[in-house]
Amino acid sequence: MKKLIALFAVSAMASTSAIAGIALSGAASVSYDDNGTTGGAASDGASATTYDADITLVGTAGATTFTYSMDVDQASPQTTAADMATTIGPITIAADMFDVNESNSDTGAGNPIADTVDTGVTVSLDAPIGDATIGLDNSGNVTVSGTWSGVTVSHTSKKAGDTTTAAASIAGMDVSVTNKAGATTWTMGTTVSGVDLTLASSKAITASFGLTGNTMTVSHTPQREVVGATATTHDITLRKAYSTVAISRDLTSGAALSATYSSLDDSLTLKASVAF
Repeated sequence: MKKLIALFAVSAMASTSAIAGIALSGAASVSYDDNGTTGGAASDGASATTYDADITLVGTAGATTFTYSMDVDQASPQTTAADMATTIGPITIAADMFDVNESNSDTGAGNPIADTVDTGVTVSLDAPIGDATIGLDNSGNVTVSGTWSGVTVSHTSKKAGDTTTAAASIAGMDVSVTNKAGATTWTMGTTVSGVDLTLASSKAITASFGLTGNTMTVSHTPQREVVGATATTHDITLRKAYSTVAISRDLTSGAALSATYSSLDDSLTLKASVAF
């Protein structure tokens, strides 16, 4: 009997040790959308109820982490991510092992014409040049990044065109600037009298604030202009500017409720969600 008890204790300790290195998280939601109007004031879209559920497992062993994510709201759950990262001295190795199956249909939103290879390996080195980090991926792209005087800068040299980003918090305002192949975009965010404001170079504006126990978020999305198809993407069609108003509330049950109105098609979406 003592041997059985000792064996059980060892087995329990081994199981606890194995479980201790695994973290589970996820999110689920159900949404009802009346789909507003599709072709005019007298043409209503059919209402629809949609579901979404995702699970993520993170396993850690020493300095190595493996992350696996699944989309489970369907008869056959599908992998959405599989990544491994490890550190060996000053070197960090990150491997993306899942090749995403992109939507290749022409929806007028600039979807890719054909799938691209998303798998790859990135090797980063904490080089002794101040606070800089140098990275190299399997495509030959070289990245140098670091933070100097409160400004975080990253520069990636690649065949398709260099990309440089810079981010800083200046006088209570968060500013981010990106230059990609000669085209510059930026975003600014700040809080004024309890209202969180975000402004982007695309003229998109978002304001979020508390309202009697709820959170209200008002957003404006500018008009999407026409862009012709390229060798790798479909064309982008015209879409008029629109605004959305969303009201959300966290419940004591752990769930969250939200209602979102969009002026794009006069639709109202009701959503219940939970994350753990």
